[in-house]
Amino acid sequence: MSAPLYQSKAEFFKTLGHPVRIRVLELLSEREHAVAEMLRDTGVEAAYLSQQLAVLRRANLVVARREGVAVYYALTGPRVTELLLVARSILSGDTLAGQAITTPDRVQDRAPAGCPRGD
Repeated sequence: MSAPLYQSKAEFFKTLGHPVRIRVLELLSEREHAVAEMLRDTGVEAAYLSQQLAVLRRANLVVARREGVAVYYALTGPRVTELLLVARSILSGDTLAGQAITTPDRVQDRAPAGCPRGD
């Protein structure tokens, strides 16, 4: 039996709930990066960055490829970038972010008042 969707969502957001992981995702939303570049841009130790990248790999948010001795990371798809943009608009108070939640194709994501969500 698989976990309810709401539990999977909670785990997903826990994965995102770390500043270094968010910074890595922001960098990768621009383009593929070598680990050496991310070390420079995040300012963390190599072992620590490696741990955070492993978490992102397990969550299927990033993929790695090796070229010689260099390892490069990229996002698994454009939806990750979209998620970061939505988070930015919500945090900046952009009214379009709130409107996106109530568009007709998103109505199924809302539970009626007083009803627990099943996902």
